[in-house]
Amino acid sequence: MTTPQTPQKPIGSGFGAHSTADDVLRGIDLTGKLALVTGGYSGIGLETTRALAKAGAHVVVPARRPETAADALAGIEGVEVDRLDLADLDSVRDFADRFLATGRDIDIVINSAAVMACPETRVGPGWEAQFATNHLGHYALVNRLWPAIERGGARVVAVSSGGHHNSPIRWDDLQFEHGYDKWEAYGQAKTANVLFARQLDALARDRGVRAFALHPGGILTPLQRHLPKAEMVERGWIDEDGKPLNPAGFKSTQEGAATQVWAATSPALDGLGGVYLEDCDIAEPARPDGTRNGVRDYAIDPDQASRLWTLSAHLTGVDAFAS
Repeated sequence: MTTPQTPQKPIGSGFGAHSTADDVLRGIDLTGKLALVTGGYSGIGLETTRALAKAGAHVVVPARRPETAADALAGIEGVEVDRLDLADLDSVRDFADRFLATGRDIDIVINSAAVMACPETRVGPGWEAQFATNHLGHYALVNRLWPAIERGGARVVAVSSGGHHNSPIRWDDLQFEHGYDKWEAYGQAKTANVLFARQLDALARDRGVRAFALHPGGILTPLQRHLPKAEMVERGWIDEDGKPLNPAGFKSTQEGAATQVWAATSPALDGLGGVYLEDCDIAEPARPDGTRNGVRDYAIDPDQASRLWTLSAHLTGVDAFAS
């Protein structure tokens, strides 16, 4: 029997925008669980690693800069670091092979690593870097780790963004070969994260694996490293001295990590999946008034999700669900 699609509507989680990762983990024991957190040594990824480890999980943090990651994670028990560059598919394959060789199962995957609004950059065979790193690298990672993910009956969490409102998938110019816009490129990559979770859940839910996508909220972290100070001032994020402005509505890193930790661990989500979350609950569909709350229809469209999966399999050469 095929598991029905979860409705895109709130379930009344009891948590909200200002809940922290520790709040949503209160009373949850993750002893004996293995979590893999990309980007788990910086920003909300670091807070995610800390909170999961505090709750008893063993956390694997694959990192492009493993020495930097080890320094950032020093003092947190139950964490291991390995090398992984999501923009390099050979690196993804090598990491997955090393992990699978250990014979361990995976209970939680949180795809938290990302690049945002970077200058035009090409990786691999000329792919646009945000799409390649934020989507294709994570797509390949999950598919290559699938045996361990399936054995663990894992939850897979794709950290998207309200930035997905910036752009649908640009099927006619996926790699921005005809003019680059850093915010549209970020938006397309974040839409791809939502579609990835949607399709993975559709493929995997009857095999015991569920997937979610989410918007963590606005948080000032190293994710903004490519943005000039003047642009952040103009957007009302910081003042001229570089201090965050409260009207921008930024969360703390503890609050920013909460939704992805909730997605990965909450018993309230048992039997659910394939939906987009924000503020520690299932989000509403986006309203037609142009506000950036909720999820756009194009990001949860099952036909686009299937099409993107097929394209991603072609580009990366890996598909755990191919017959």
